[in-house]
Amino acid sequence: MQKLHRHRGADPEDERSFSASRLVDLRRAVHDVCWLLDRGYGISSAAELAGDRYHLTRRQRNAVARCACSSEARERRWNHCVGPQHLHGREIWLDGFNVLTAVESALGGGVILIGRDDCCGDVAGVYSHYHKVEETVPALQAIGRMAAQWAVAKSCWWLDSPVSNCGRLKGIILDVAAESGWPWQVELVTNPDRVLSGAEQIVCSSDHAILDRCQKWVNLARQVIATQVPQAYVVDFGEEDNGHVSG
Repeated sequence: MQKLHRHRGADPEDERSFSASRLVDLRRAVHDVCWLLDRGYGISSAAELAGDRYHLTRRQRNAVARCACSSEARERRWNHCVGPQHLHGREIWLDGFNVLTAVESALGGGVILIGRDDCCGDVAGVYSHYHKVEETVPALQAIGRMAAQWAVAKSCWWLDSPVSNCGRLKGIILDVAAESGWPWQVELVTNPDRVLSGAEQIVCSSDHAILDRCQKWVNLARQVIATQVPQAYVVDFGEEDNGHVSG
């Protein structure tokens, strides 16, 4: 019998793994990984070293790796980030699975991470399979409302064609757009990272590989979650000395 996927991102251990008592070690781990990255270590080896030092679970290590970045990368990302006021009448290109799963996770009670670069993402992510969940359509609607509020002229969604069910998701996205009259387009490509990294359009993503190469990007997922999902379970590593857990 096929397993029914109802929600995105939530894990039974998250309340304990990302509790206030564990946040101290998690913040130290992020700090250590950033320090190592500044000294030439790779992210995998740096995250493993910090994970071993603070006895982190695999899920915690994944979170630390997603939240850490070098000082050079952080400055580059900040300098290329644009605010909503720059989007009026412009076209945006979305890293589809990246943006959508973050908002789905926020709506479904999953942990939302704010990294040292102020980017927003979820712990789970998508690898080779995508399954529609109860939050899929509400997440798309929330993203659409944000783009409409910003007076975006057009939204182009880029999806990884190797991910299963990407064609089905394309249909869902276009149906949601049609119902609200939003000018959306969906493209299925083998490697969206390559397309988005070289795009002249403003990109929406929290993927480090994209943000380190794209010309301009907007922190769309974070804005959507902050304004439309106030109950989201947020773990904030964006401020080195003032992190907090909410939710």
